[in-house]
Amino acid sequence: MHRLRNNGYSNRNDYCELVKCVLVGEACVGKTSLIVAYTTNGFSDRYIPTAFDNYSVTVNVDDNPLKLELCDTAGRSEFDSIRPLSYADANVFVLCFSVAKPETLRAITDRWLPELQAASPSTPVILVGTQSDLRLNRGRMRKGLPRSGENDLVEWRTVSRIANEFGVEYIECSSITHHNLKEVFDLAILYGLNRRRRPAPTNNGTKEKNNKPANKWILFPEKTIIQEKAKKPAQTTTLKDPLKEGFRRLMSMTRRFV
Repeated sequence: MHRLRNNGYSNRNDYCELVKCVLVGEACVGKTSLIVAYTTNGFSDRYIPTAFDNYSVTVNVDDNPLKLELCDTAGRSEFDSIRPLSYADANVFVLCFSVAKPETLRAITDRWLPELQAASPSTPVILVGTQSDLRLNRGRMRKGLPRSGENDLVEWRTVSRIANEFGVEYIECSSITHHNLKEVFDLAILYGLNRRRRPAPTNNGTKEKNNKPANKWILFPEKTIIQEKAKKPAQTTTLKDPLKEGFRRLMSMTRRFV
């Protein structure tokens, strides 16, 4: 279990583990706003097209400093050929769409999940619906966002179905109200740590006992394995996902250090 605590971080030259988190998704869905809100506790409503930007913050995990590297990528098609360069050594992907723009959700399955599968199929993905504050403020959506012919917000059950199909975590957040903002990056840290510390696959050609069929894409295999174990009739105790259990108990104790 990972403990994310609010102990102060000194500037001593101790070893600092690194988690690389790459934010991807269509242009104008709020990827940069998420990073700015998380790292500065502020919000900017000014849109500045992103090419590639890197940010970093330091948190304490299990009483040890951890550097979270946040890679902001461009969603525009002209960057398709070079965007995958930022995927190298990624420990977790935060895949973003806007709950106010249904077309950005369609791009998740049509464009982004296939791209991530091709680039790094074993790296976990967290699906994030941005601009969740608009669910409580439809008037602001109608006044502040351009009309695209689709005025309805994306339904939660629609996204949940996609998340379940691909075996990814789903969470909604807002950069304006900071609703679930910290939780998004707490999840990224925990999933990223799990990815870093996962044993490397064997090269002797033998199959692992819990290997999944080759035609079933599970972005976070441990999640499915745990669920399957819990379904065995011989089990007398309830098995819990250690990541989720640790996250549930201690996510509120994280402190960011810019």
